Amino acid sequence: MSEQTTEKPGIPGIATVTEGKGGLPMVLITSTDANAEIYLHGAHVTSWQPWNVSDDVIFVSKATKWEDGKAIRGGIPICWPWFGAKADDPKAPSHGFARTRAWKLHATAQTEEGVVVELLLESDEDTRKLWPHDFRLVHRVTFGSALKAELILTNTGTAEFTFEEAQHTYYRVGDASQVKIEGLDGVSYLDKRDSNAKKQQQGPVIFEKPTDRVYLDTAHAVDLIDPVLGRRIHVEKQNSLTTVVWNPGAEGAKAFADMEDDEWKKMACIEACNVGAFAVKLAPGASHTMTTLVTVDFL
Repeated sequence: MSEQTTEKPGIPGIATVTEGKGGLPMVLITSTDANAEIYLHGAHVTSWQPWNVSDDVIFVSKATKWEDGKAIRGGIPICWPWFGAKADDPKAPSHGFARTRAWKLHATAQTEEGVVVELLLESDEDTRKLWPHDFRLVHRVTFGSALKAELILTNTGTAEFTFEEAQHTYYRVGDASQVKIEGLDGVSYLDKRDSNAKKQQQGPVIFEKPTDRVYLDTAHAVDLIDPVLGRRIHVEKQNSLTTVVWNPGAEGAKAFADMEDDEWKKMACIEACNVGAFAVKLAPGASHTMTTLVTVDFL
């Protein structure tokens, strides 16, 4: 396909701006390559199903609260400009403010790679109350036979700032207790379930218990092997030096009001991120792009 950009929202019959759950606006993608959804609320991808895959690759909880100011449970939340609790303000929203803000639909396009949707968030009075810096943040997502999510940040202020970021992707799986994640053998990680103790991964990651780990100094790809759904989800990333792997387990799922008790079995999070000691410093006028690229094949 030749590139076809439109200044009007959407591409007729292919990328349609419509009302989603809870009345929140979303872009519905229907193409020969994939069907997908992305909400303006949080610039949040909630669905991606390539044409040759029988089940959605993305998990979203049935108990999600589809409301302004509430994070969507599942999909690809954008954790930014901090990860987890804010170090100097425990009352600040967890994982930053990007995932609960209304973004602007900036552009849509059709390219050889797929349907491209760009959503935009810029600093304003409300964001400066939480984080006193000027910025321009774009989430550019390409929906095709592969899913490419680019988080593009520009420092539009006059001073350097430091930020954390994560594309907190929830993948749909057949049974989390049977999946394994390959590609992290030998990598050091911080175990958030054990007071951030530093450990080393031995073999594939298996969800034998609630798991919350930050793998350090890792830029390479990983594979999520799902024997129940018979597929391998291959996750590559760029400009990301940490990888978070998370599954809340049964006890964690019960603690979430926006997740059904047994849904932990249907999801596994693999997150491209730059967090902790790997937070990014950005000079005035400079830009930084972190990318996640996902493909699916069959076992």
